[in-house]
Amino acid sequence: MRDNPSGNTLERFFHGLAEYVFQAQLGVADPPLTDYLGGLLLRFVRWDAVHKVRGVNGRPIKYLGEMLVEADARIGEARREVHQHIGDFTLFWTGLYPESLRGRRGHTVADQYGDYCVHGKRAYLIASSIEVDEQASPSNEVLQRLAHQFEMCAYGLREVRREWERREGDEGRLQPLWTR
Repeated sequence: MRDNPSGNTLERFFHGLAEYVFQAQLGVADPPLTDYLGGLLLRFVRWDAVHKVRGVNGRPIKYLGEMLVEADARIGEARREVHQHIGDFTLFWTGLYPESLRGRRGHTVADQYGDYCVHGKRAYLIASSIEVDEQASPSNEVLQRLAHQFEMCAYGLREVRREWERREGDEGRLQPLWTR
């Protein structure tokens, strides 16, 4: 986990929870990956971050298909940013709230889940292949790992949700990790 003694409580909570679940429960010792996932949880607390991609009319794009079209219309770092967001968006929904993935006409929730996984992996791979400044965050290597380990990360995020729901149930409030 990254050093951030001055960070806010919610940031420390999400990063600590991601680190705990991935390292202690899943045996995945990959600090850059768990830092990224903790940051994803923190970013997506804000609904406007979930729908940050905007179309030419300035309105947020809320549907995956429209985001894919928008990503293909962009070039360079803007293309990387939208593809990274598509990966984050699909990982967020498949990991934390898979039950919210409603099937389209003729599709089951399982079909929708599979579609989100396919598009999320592809988006992370595309984002990782676009060369950017060395200081870019996240690194292309982290995006590649997210692409190749997408389902494991989604499973880990489901475990993160279970853990925070369990902690919420303890006396009706969130419990810090260190009080276990």
